[in-house]
Amino acid sequence: MVLDEIDKIILNTLQENGKTTNSKLSKLVGISAPATLERVKRLETAGIITRFTVLVDPEQLGYLITGIVNLSLNLSQLTSVEDIKEKFAALEEVVECYQISGENDFILKVISKNIKTYAEFMNTKLTKIDGIRFIKSSFVIDKVKESRAFVFDLNEEYRTDINNC
Repeated sequence: MVLDEIDKIILNTLQENGKTTNSKLSKLVGISAPATLERVKRLETAGIITRFTVLVDPEQLGYLITGIVNLSLNLSQLTSVEDIKEKFAALEEVVECYQISGENDFILKVISKNIKTYAEFMNTKLTKIDGIRFIKSSFVIDKVKESRAFVFDLNEEYRTDINNC
């Protein structure tokens, strides 16, 4: 699907604030509210917009530890890589999981209330999964940038129009 400037503005705006009303979007992009709603639906149908969600600050809920876990597999101990992916995905402490290339096979982002609950997760859940050869944990000291947004570059004329809204 080819995106035009209006689609890009809609996507940038909704990524910044998913609660932006259709009325505000239509004023921003300069087309009618029904036409704007139709574009949003088209972006959803095409799979470009996959869902609308709420971002929660774990620290505000008492989850103070973010661990980054690098894992290597022992392939001779695995029945299948798909099985281990399912096991990682089922762990509620794991908020992100990536199969990667290079020295390690997976990276997990793990959220815990404190170091004790992190240790419990490691000792009672993660290390019990067959097929893991190597686990290395690192802890986030400071979030320099955390974003799920994919920002689309706009033509200069549209940047000027948006800034004037």
